[in-house]
Amino acid sequence: MGPALLSLVGVALGAGGSLFGQYLVSRASTRQLEVQESAAHRAELKDAVLKFVRIASQVEKAALTRPDADGTTADDESSRLVDDLWLAQAEIDLAARSEPLRGATYRYAVRLAEAARGEMSDASALRGPQAEFMDAAYADMWPGLRRPDGDPGSPR
Repeated sequence: MGPALLSLVGVALGAGGSLFGQYLVSRASTRQLEVQESAAHRAELKDAVLKFVRIASQVEKAALTRPDADGTTADDESSRLVDDLWLAQAEIDLAARSEPLRGATYRYAVRLAEAARGEMSDASALRGPQAEFMDAAYADMWPGLRRPDGDPGSPR
């Protein structure tokens, strides 16, 4: 009876070890998948943010350097840029994981659209929404990490 009991204990230990090993492999695979998904999200969001920033820069430049004369060509260009801005904002809205980024992007786009319509003449009114947008984008891409001091767009 002793050898049978020992072999039964051996089988139980082997099965337990095998199950524990499978658990560890499964846990590592899950973690690796999370890391890959996070990297893919960052890449997708980074592309959307860079597109939005590029268009925002064009809108700001066009709005703040617009001539006083009423020109339809300039208005058409400004209107096209604002349309592109709202499309870029929608891309971020779809790619973002966090509501703060969606809200900050929307508020910044609204201020830029106001500038494009000639409702503001001072670029400093855009700096607050711009910094809020950049901070929210950073937080969405790297949750839990603070932006280092001295980053452009960082109000610290």
